[in-house]
Amino acid sequence: MHFVGLDLAWGNSSPTGVAVLDEAGVLQQLSAVTTDAEITAALAPYLTDGCLVGVDAPLIVKNEKGSRPAEKALNRDFARFDAGAHPSNTSNPTLSETTRGARVCARLGLDMNPESRATKRAIEVYPHPATVALFRLGRTLKYKNKQGRSVDQLRAELLVLMRLLESLASARPALQLVSYDGWRELVASVERAKRKSELRRAEDQVDAVICAYVALFRERQPDAVTTYGDFETGFIVTPTLPADLKPSPRPPKVEKHVDIVRRATQEYAALHRQLIVAAEEAVEVITGILDDAGLNYLNVTGRAKSIASFAEKAGRTANGVVLYADPLTDIGDVIGLRVITYVHSDVASVAELLGTEAVVLSDRDMGLETAKGGSFGYVSRHLQIQLSKEDRLTHSAIADRPVQVQVRTVLQHAWAEFEHDIRYKGIVPDEHRADFDRRFTLAAGLLELADREFSIIRERLQSGLPDVEVSGGDDDPRISPRELAAFLAGQYDDASWSRPDHYAWIAGLVLELGITSLSELAEAIRGVDSTVIDQRMGYRNPTGAVRRLDDALLVAHGERYIKLHGNAHRVDRLHTRLKKMTATG
Repeated sequence: MHFVGLDLAWGNSSPTGVAVLDEAGVLQQLSAVTTDAEITAALAPYLTDGCLVGVDAPLIVKNEKGSRPAEKALNRDFARFDAGAHPSNTSNPTLSETTRGARVCARLGLDMNPESRATKRAIEVYPHPATVALFRLGRTLKYKNKQGRSVDQLRAELLVLMRLLESLASARPALQLVSYDGWRELVASVERAKRKSELRRAEDQVDAVICAYVALFRERQPDAVTTYGDFETGFIVTPTLPADLKPSPRPPKVEKHVDIVRRATQEYAALHRQLIVAAEEAVEVITGILDDAGLNYLNVTGRAKSIASFAEKAGRTANGVVLYADPLTDIGDVIGLRVITYVHSDVASVAELLGTEAVVLSDRDMGLETAKGGSFGYVSRHLQIQLSKEDRLTHSAIADRPVQVQVRTVLQHAWAEFEHDIRYKGIVPDEHRADFDRRFTLAAGLLELADREFSIIRERLQSGLPDVEVSGGDDDPRISPRELAAFLAGQYDDASWSRPDHYAWIAGLVLELGITSLSELAEAIRGVDSTVIDQRMGYRNPTGAVRRLDDALLVAHGERYIKLHGNAHRVDRLHTRLKKMTATG
């Protein structure tokens, strides 16, 4: 039997930590994955002999508001140790239907009833109260990233936790970690980490180890665990809180931050010229990713935060609490990009594309958060990303720096810019404030309606475009971009539109192949199965029409297509795509 820990991300764009222990508590597997399919693949070798999976994520959520009964009961014991659970309810869109935890359990064939003795089953666990109970902590270790915590503090706390876990080698049941190469490598990566994003990747896997150990502990020491809640309303399993354990006093709050801000601003000023170059590189990379995918967008702009803006943000407080204890690492929009699209569906396509071509550190849908509050207002998708390993090697100014990418439609952008100028940069008299708020809300609602109508117009135009007659005999050897666009609309009726200049660009590549008519082009791609390409590339949303043709020509002509003069700027990307599209098995 194996004992598995899943530090399960609530969404599909953030990493999930995976850890597997054998019967003796020896670590067998440790990794970070993203999708449900990757979780299934990682655990497949360990399911045949039975398993108990500890999942750090809600499995069962029935309540519409507030906290589950399990969370309320757990909080009565553990909240004073800073180990309380956050409320889970169906008003959260990620929990409104079936939770991701339940979907993963169903995919793995796991029984979620805490009373079950099936060979394959799952329990919901929570690392914070588990560590308090196991190690008799007066308060939780502060290894989770929150405003006001520095990289040095997070690293030190995470290393303490990792050493405490290693100390369980002499506990009952025993946890054997140091014999596993991946664990030693993870400890080394934490010791040399300089950025919070590096610690976050390690943190997910450490939490997964805790989840796996709680599953093992529950099996070996059932009388020493507490199950809060039940199968009907949701439950959480954790080692029982020692009756004599008392919370530690809280540390005093830091009141002065002037010297830290001054020093950070000086260091930022010294880096600013390099950051300007990094922002230019970021625009180049993101534009290249969008163009290569054939997505339609208005523009991509970027900037490095000005020195004055950095200093102002570094000094911000909320209710007397410093927001950025370590400004150089805590402020996430030092390099900021905006991608402006035409319609709302393109926003989702851009976000999904960045999720496959870069490392997404966080993804916030500000429009969804506004809508959850029952109002209209600021709408934008904010992604914190790092470049892929390949792009980092060729863009040294960015390297592993985080980049914030804001994606919104042109109408959403107009509202945000105007509202920001008036409300935050201008002076609104108090007697007009309520009226202005109402008018901004009204404008936001009207623009949301306009965005929706533009999307409907595009969808109906795409579905209603007539087929282009494929015939030869044209004296002009070039296929015009307009004819090509109409041809592709019929060839790939589910594809999204591409930028007008992309049709001209792909027409040039078609000519380089010696194809001079639509009939020849149709024949050239006739044998290419676009469904297979979509499956192997993992496209979840329809790609642009130009990208669909680009994929087909790449499969049909292989190296010849890659070596075309018009493809000289993207040889490496094309080789990577061709390998993925032609892979077997």
